[in-house]
Amino acid sequence: MSEQVTPSFTSALSETPLARRAVLRTLAGTLLLSVTPVGLAAAAASVIAVRVWPANAYTRVTIESNAPLSFKQFSLKDPERLVVDLEGVDLNSELQSLAGKVGDNDPYIKLLRAGRNKPGVVRLVLDLKAEVKPQIFTLDPVAEYKNRLVIDLYPAVQTDELLAFLNDNGQLKTDPNPPAFNKPDKSASQASKAGETKTAEAKPADNKASQGEKTRANDSVDRDKLKVDRLITVVLDPGHGGEDPGAVGPSGTHEKTVVLQIAKRLRELLQNEPNFRVVMTRDADFFVPLGVRVKKARAVQADLFVSIHADAFTRPDANGSSVFALSEGGASSSAARWLAQTQNDADLIGGVKIKSGAEDLRRTLLDLTTTATINDSLKLGKVMLGELGGINRLHKPNVEQASFAVLKAPDIPSVLVETAFISNPEEEKKLIDEDYQQKMAQALFRGIKRYFAKNPPLSRTKLAQQ
Repeated sequence: MSEQVTPSFTSALSETPLARRAVLRTLAGTLLLSVTPVGLAAAAASVIAVRVWPANAYTRVTIESNAPLSFKQFSLKDPERLVVDLEGVDLNSELQSLAGKVGDNDPYIKLLRAGRNKPGVVRLVLDLKAEVKPQIFTLDPVAEYKNRLVIDLYPAVQTDELLAFLNDNGQLKTDPNPPAFNKPDKSASQASKAGETKTAEAKPADNKASQGEKTRANDSVDRDKLKVDRLITVVLDPGHGGEDPGAVGPSGTHEKTVVLQIAKRLRELLQNEPNFRVVMTRDADFFVPLGVRVKKARAVQADLFVSIHADAFTRPDANGSSVFALSEGGASSSAARWLAQTQNDADLIGGVKIKSGAEDLRRTLLDLTTTATINDSLKLGKVMLGELGGINRLHKPNVEQASFAVLKAPDIPSVLVETAFISNPEEEKKLIDEDYQQKMAQALFRGIKRYFAKNPPLSRTKLAQQ
């Protein structure tokens, strides 16, 4: 067929100017049809939002678009730079705004520039303050977010002791003498070494409430015979953070913000006690995956894990405080099941690069969870409810249970506290009120002290040798 078409095309070009113009118009139309799909594909994605989340742990840059983005990356030395080419996107005002979103206090980014490298390709250049280990990945649409490209910048040399410990102990083995994160002041440490500190409000010699206390199923020693001569480690877990705002109140208050404020107030109260040390899963506005929160608690051999949240529901009149523990079986109510599912979706919303075997790890942690640990969690939850009822209405009078991923440390009593319904206009006002935040922190503080008064932690003298 080509032998028939080519002569006719050639001969047509040798005809009159009018004939030649007709042929050229046909040729132009054919070429347009052949290149238009490629051109449209290259310009199909449009960036609709950009965000930068600086933190000491890592800095995250998020590029949100209405269609998936493909990318290429490479690093440059002297000075340190990371280059990311976004393919199939045009430079727009959102991308140009990236430069203004990097503050002087960003631990890792000195300057961020976006420019048109070639048609359909935008180049991001990140001038770095130090060598980093970048992780770049894409996320599918979820919740309110569309397609996202995530650039996580981790320091090449981790300065955070706890994160460095986790990186060096990827298999989550239990170190009998983990590093002393958040060391207490010298006087508290000396008192602990001397055996002078006691469990909060607990005097083993005359504490009647501790007599006859049942031991854990795998313990061979009675709790009431223990002499508490070590620090008690409490891990506070402010929910959500960074890309994951959590629930949003009617006036725009973010759950991640108020629970961090409450957690910091609770940390201050606990740190003023001579025999407590506190580790927080996050102390700023950045995202921490659920599994990492659990790993942090286990790495420091926590005696207690308290996850702090602010509830939300479809009805704005829902109100009250709640406490949840892990369930080995089904949820205690449909509402508890729904809440656990929404909280477990935090990894999808916050943005986690899923690795193979992650689901197996979650299943293993649940399988390892002992009934004794859950029973201790229920005891903690009960005293927490008793204190919360003094400052707010209780949504449910009993501790509820469901399969919360963040509570799946197999050897640490863990509870999730819903301080109030941020979706309720009146309770949202409470949650942003400093006086109410302090009252909430004090209630949780009293609950923790009451729990340890009746349930002294097991002896672990190496932990006190700091």
